[in-house]
Amino acid sequence: MTVLITGVAGFIGSAVALELLRQDKTVVGIDNLNDYYDVKLKEDRLAQCLPYSKFSFERINIINRQAISQLFLTHHFENVVHLAAQAGVRYSFKNPTIYIDSNLVGFGNVIEAAYQCQVKHFIFSSSSSVYGANKKQPFSEKDSVDHPLSLYAATKRANELIAHCYAYYGLPCTGLRFFTVYGPWSRPDMALIHFTQNILQDCPIHVFNEGNMVRDFTYIDDIVAGVIGLLNHIPSKSGRGEERNPSMSDCAPYRIYNIGNHQPVQLIYYIKMLEKFLNKKAKIEMMPIQTGDIPYTYADVRDLENLIGKLPHTPLEVGMKRFVEWYHAYYRKSALCALSQA
Repeated sequence: MTVLITGVAGFIGSAVALELLRQDKTVVGIDNLNDYYDVKLKEDRLAQCLPYSKFSFERINIINRQAISQLFLTHHFENVVHLAAQAGVRYSFKNPTIYIDSNLVGFGNVIEAAYQCQVKHFIFSSSSSVYGANKKQPFSEKDSVDHPLSLYAATKRANELIAHCYAYYGLPCTGLRFFTVYGPWSRPDMALIHFTQNILQDCPIHVFNEGNMVRDFTYIDDIVAGVIGLLNHIPSKSGRGEERNPSMSDCAPYRIYNIGNHQPVQLIYYIKMLEKFLNKKAKIEMMPIQTGDIPYTYADVRDLENLIGKLPHTPLEVGMKRFVEWYHAYYRKSALCALSQA
């Protein structure tokens, strides 16, 4: 099995690649290593994969249609795990064009190449953000997702619709709606890194919606297990009158699944766990809700577990402890390296 992972230097992409390599799979990874956040962090994630003989890396921007087409013609992938995207809800209000380029044009380039080269299974990242203004809990794949609250969410919903069209043409597609992924090697633009840095530096942390935020925090290893568990579960036409369930399709080999911890947690409790393992209290400043934020997320994961079996659900206390251990080790090492080069 040869698997293409786009966004392989990213938080989720690098973790999926590393686990596949540990399972002796052949992995080709691509990434443009852009400077949306610290490039060194991306390079260090990537460095974990480089020692494996069955791993190869190419620096490619998915916006480059010709480079993507040539990549597919060269390697003949059986499976694609498309994770490359411009992430972040709030950044989409500041720089919308990069979301259109990466999440729409780039997505189109990759899925078209996968279709042309008859890939067996195209797995792609979506997001819990697509649920937008939906107030029903837990979020189910059967729910309406027609009212996104950010351009980021809108591009992810567009990806789902585009994938359905390609599935109708004959490319089996599975989309995964990720719910608030956290853990070692997290993106530095995410709240967890901000909170950790500010607590350690005795700076205040901003807690939005006056603390009335609930998230289905999902540990990175649990996400990886779900993605890899899906690889060999190639969708087919449902043939079961599923027209009321937009996550499945009677007319196309297409599925959408939530992937989360199924354990919504108050943000204040999340911060308390971080304080516990940092052994330091946070200075909290309560703030109003931000534009584009969803106050409450909670994943219904029954459809995915019915397909691949019970998912691991790492308790927050365990995941947070592992994150803090990684944070101290990684950033201490980075600081020592910087000092040695000064």
